[in-house]
Amino acid sequence: MSRYLIVVFGFLTGCAFYHPQPLSPEKTAAQLESRRLDDPDLRKILEFYAGHEIEWPKKEWDLQDLTAAAFNFQPSLQVALAKMQLAGAAVKTAGQHENPSVTVTPEYNTTTAVPSPWGPSASIDVPIQTMGKRGKRIAAAQHAADSARYDYLAAEWKIASDVRARLLDLASAEQRLAILQKQSAAQEQIATLSEQQFQAGEISRTVLTTAQMAFHRTRLELSDARSKHGEARVRLAQAVGVSVAALDTITTKFDFSQAAPETLTSVEARHIALLSRADILGALADYAETEDNLRLEIAKQYPDLHLSPGYQYDQGDNKWSVGLTLELPLLNQNQGPIAEAKMKRKLAAARFVELQSRVIADIDAALANYQAAEEQLKTAETLLTSSDSQHQFALAQGKAGAADALDVQNAELEFNSAGLAHLDSQAKFQAALGTLEDALQRPAGVLSALSGVSLGKETQK
Repeated sequence: MSRYLIVVFGFLTGCAFYHPQPLSPEKTAAQLESRRLDDPDLRKILEFYAGHEIEWPKKEWDLQDLTAAAFNFQPSLQVALAKMQLAGAAVKTAGQHENPSVTVTPEYNTTTAVPSPWGPSASIDVPIQTMGKRGKRIAAAQHAADSARYDYLAAEWKIASDVRARLLDLASAEQRLAILQKQSAAQEQIATLSEQQFQAGEISRTVLTTAQMAFHRTRLELSDARSKHGEARVRLAQAVGVSVAALDTITTKFDFSQAAPETLTSVEARHIALLSRADILGALADYAETEDNLRLEIAKQYPDLHLSPGYQYDQGDNKWSVGLTLELPLLNQNQGPIAEAKMKRKLAAARFVELQSRVIADIDAALANYQAAEEQLKTAETLLTSSDSQHQFALAQGKAGAADALDVQNAELEFNSAGLAHLDSQAKFQAALGTLEDALQRPAGVLSALSGVSLGKETQK
């Protein structure tokens, strides 16, 4: 019966009730292992971004698709979301009013029983905050919530950046593996032709050994490329938040033709980054929080009031009283907490300046690296064009009988070597572009289109 009374009282007073949510390591591990890229919920996110229905299950996945999947699966984003929601709950806590309290003091008079030996008394304590302390607490909590929101946006950016970097690694590894397979075939053919020429006495053993060693070196490079390709798949799966098995049924693609728009390398982009990066805005919110906390500590110099109206029944007389309690700031005027709040504000300001300085250095280094990679790519493209012309000429000569098979294979070898150099330059250029985007946190094509999709999905639950 008492249990039901407690429940009724809880409903009457608006109390919350505890609902257990046990955490099972076995269950969470199974859920992580079972994540697939054909998840119906993921399809909804991709269609929301695309604005139309898409073929499902999707076979070819590009950067935007994989980024959307990472926003849906990546546990680190769920941690950032939980922190943001926690900070939002703290705003509600800061806005709560203090509850009044009731004190009941029953008295019993042993010397008289007329009209009654009992003389109960009761008083109510009503706290009254002064100097707008509640508003200052709310302001500080709101700035902390703003900082958590910027941390969430920074987490989104980091996830998008990681997916891009890992997809680039995988695309580069796949292309490198394909070129090295052609290179290995050409080297094997050269070694075979060299063996025939050696048997015919046309070349020395040194020339033959050189051809054979080149072939074995290419085979080692091919083996290493296969290993790096496997590692790249694992890292991409980790960046997306799925097991590597989830990538078995899809193909991935990366746009190597992407280049930085002029707006990304302009002075204006640098200026905007120094003012509007998520971590910059988060640091500003942290500083604003310390400002509000300092205001609050200064306001605490002035004590709060406690209004205490009371009633006492005394031997048939009804007695009413009004009490007023005020803390006397005689021994301290909150100097310690005020000094701490000032130093925290100073620390937050120093951290903000340190962050801006680091961002400036990152932008300078990223821009210089991008420009150097751009020049290197242009040189590699020229080399590839020249090598392709030579390769085509050798093939034509071979068909016409004007060149032997060894000359054709050597031209194939040079062309593949130029292709590897061009691929490496492309990968360095795209990596430099990604670093520049990270330093500026612009452009946010994928991020701006998908930002908030996972957040909206979670807040609707």
